[in-house]
Amino acid sequence: MRITDLLKSESIALGAQPKDKLDAIAILTGLMEKGGNLSDKAQYEKDVLAREASGTTGLGDGIATPHAKSAGVKAPGLAAMTVPAGMDFEAMDGKPSRLFFEIAAPDTAADVHLEVLSKLATMIMDPDFKEALVAAKSKDEFLSLIDAKEDGKFEAATEAAAEPAPAAAKADAQAAAPVESTAAPAAITKKILAVTACPTGIAHTFMAAESLEQHAKKRGIPIKVETNGSGGAKNILTAAEIADAACIIVAADKNVEMARFDGKPVIQTKVANGINKADALLDEALSGTAPIYHHAGGAAETEESSADDESITRQIYKHLMNGVSHMLPFVIGGGILIALAFLLDTFDPANPGNFGSNLWYAKTFMDIGGISFGFMLPVLAGFIAMSIADRPGLAVGFVGGALASSSGAGFLGALIAGFVAGYVVNALKKVFADLPHSLEGIKPVLLYPLLGVFLVGVIMIFVINPPVAGINNWMIETLKGMDTSSRIFIGILMGGMMAVDMGGPVNKAAYVVGTGMLVSGEYGIMAAVMAGGMVPPIAIALATTFFKSRFTEQQRKSGVVNYIMGLSFITEGAIPFAAADPLRVIPSCVIGSATAGGLSMFFDCTLRAPHGGIFVVPTIGNPLLYLVAIFAGAVISAICLGIVKKKVA
Repeated sequence: MRITDLLKSESIALGAQPKDKLDAIAILTGLMEKGGNLSDKAQYEKDVLAREASGTTGLGDGIATPHAKSAGVKAPGLAAMTVPAGMDFEAMDGKPSRLFFEIAAPDTAADVHLEVLSKLATMIMDPDFKEALVAAKSKDEFLSLIDAKEDGKFEAATEAAAEPAPAAAKADAQAAAPVESTAAPAAITKKILAVTACPTGIAHTFMAAESLEQHAKKRGIPIKVETNGSGGAKNILTAAEIADAACIIVAADKNVEMARFDGKPVIQTKVANGINKADALLDEALSGTAPIYHHAGGAAETEESSADDESITRQIYKHLMNGVSHMLPFVIGGGILIALAFLLDTFDPANPGNFGSNLWYAKTFMDIGGISFGFMLPVLAGFIAMSIADRPGLAVGFVGGALASSSGAGFLGALIAGFVAGYVVNALKKVFADLPHSLEGIKPVLLYPLLGVFLVGVIMIFVINPPVAGINNWMIETLKGMDTSSRIFIGILMGGMMAVDMGGPVNKAAYVVGTGMLVSGEYGIMAAVMAGGMVPPIAIALATTFFKSRFTEQQRKSGVVNYIMGLSFITEGAIPFAAADPLRVIPSCVIGSATAGGLSMFFDCTLRAPHGGIFVVPTIGNPLLYLVAIFAGAVISAICLGIVKKKVA
């Protein structure tokens, strides 16, 4: 398979002028659709935006590679766009991006196409080739340049080199120029090793590898780079090579196998730095100052961390989201099954406490859902602890979460247990750091689980559970005892929060509160949360339908998809519109979402399933009034958008 097998003429746009980053992604996604690669354009674009939210794909040197592995892709493909004038794509080097390749990969097992995509990623690191693509006058010329490069026949046009370069090109060239090295290649006697890895394993993994190899070659530095792509690890470092290496550079945004590097100088950094700071990494590797890596049961530890520091707030959020993301499948699966049990069962006034389990088939749903739901708190705590302390923290966190669940400390107790478990295990790692190397093997299998479980158990039973259980019970009783106006206020607050950042920290905070209250038997807040989350995409869809003059043709087309996303409780469908015009879209959506949340509480709607949108409405208490609340909120937001948004010229 060749690159041009994945890149079709109809998926190329030359001399484009996107307004902003979102518009650039929309154009590229439209080109990808024209190439016949997508089965669900909206899903693919959502996945591209989600990938972008985890870190920009504006690589610097004028190159951007937005991409995603997505269930919305039916066949692997490429889309390409040139922006000769350059545009702000939030590139890592802060410079305009001029050459765009969007990559679409199916959400399936790796295939041969990934090798082709990795080849493209390395090819565009050649500055002459990049400039030739940007200057291409036709799609045929663009494709022929790629074929020539792939066949090893590409030659930079000498006449083009004599012409004055545009400002953006000059900036790119300066950025691409090798940094003057402070380390003397003549002193090198051992090979430098490297490992590169990015979350999707499609582009950045291979671009970082190519950048490190190119810079090392220019300086006469022997190097070998292992790539951890979607197709698995390639060019794997051998034990003999590791033993003889001067230093190992790990440029990765996901976990890689680190135990093999125990006792070696290791530099750990972002994959982006492998692309943009290759010379600096090589200098550090040659300096002899890289920290010695000490492996401890899967934890990535060094005497000093060479990774970029994160703020405390960012670290806490990352750990929390790791727990929540692993918890949700248990909550959603179990919650929906429990909701179905109530839907299918018959109510017995003589035995109201057995509702949901009176009929055998309802009881089956209830038992299975209950088991799944019961894992919620241990999984939450376990994976928070694992995010903090790696694998040694998992078991300790599980036990802490289970103790929180059994004591009545509930969601809040499990959340605290996860952080306590993680930091207790990290403390134990420091305590046992000086043990003889011969005893390293007993740390993860004996010392960490034994002492970690014991210490966290004692802390939970005697320190955390009593006050947190009291707080938890007080909150539940307070909520139950609130008058209607107070509950409406809670609904307004929770519903409005769902539209503030649509999948961001505020949205997640409201959702976590809603799911947490389910454990305690409070179902009204979850109903308000889901209602508030369904409003923004439905409102966007209504606005693009009834206020067409306020939106571009592209926005009107993509707006229709938001009907489905909103009804499915996928708030993120509104993100492209909010990002394009946040000062008008976000306040309008917040007003509607707050209205829906407040009405849900006013109508005393309840929701036992933490997800599902329109598909779980039959399981909701007062379902018709719940739909009224959602519709009212969406209409209000749509009207607000119609009023505040200006007509498109």
